[in-house]
Amino acid sequence: MWIMPEDKLPEYKRRNRAVSVADALAGAIDPVLRKRGFASRDIISHWSLIAPAPFNETTLPEKLSWPRASNNADGATLVLRCAPGQALFAQHEAPAIAAAVNRYFGYVLVRDVRLSAEPFTPGSGRKVQKQHKPSPDAIARVGAQTERVEDETLREALRVLGLALSSKTERNNG
Repeated sequence: MWIMPEDKLPEYKRRNRAVSVADALAGAIDPVLRKRGFASRDIISHWSLIAPAPFNETTLPEKLSWPRASNNADGATLVLRCAPGQALFAQHEAPAIAAAVNRYFGYVLVRDVRLSAEPFTPGSGRKVQKQHKPSPDAIARVGAQTERVEDETLREALRVLGLALSSKTERNNG
């Protein structure tokens, strides 16, 4: 029986590989974005780089409305959510916003910019994390579990991890 040399064996592909959260959620997010007119999530995920200041912080793309004609060379209408008090300024600078989007993609993607009636609150997606102090019991328990580790940096890393996990468990249970 002939056996293939090890250097000629095909590389085994793992099926249980670790994937990023973005890759795992892509299958769920992409169909929703397609319904909103976006071919990919680039315009949303890179909006802070695409839009000129201050619109990168005061506006957010909601959808792209494509014309019904078969020739889409004219571009789409970009609908933006705008922070309160910024609508007039954003509407006035709509040609500059469209030009910035088209410059980023390298072709005429956006022909017109309209504002949505839905409000956008800048920073509403950011969640402030409260610092949770672990209980003395958790500190003692984690310290006892990590005291036998000889490497000081590893012991400290394990202690921090253990305290973080124990505080998460305490918040969920209590």
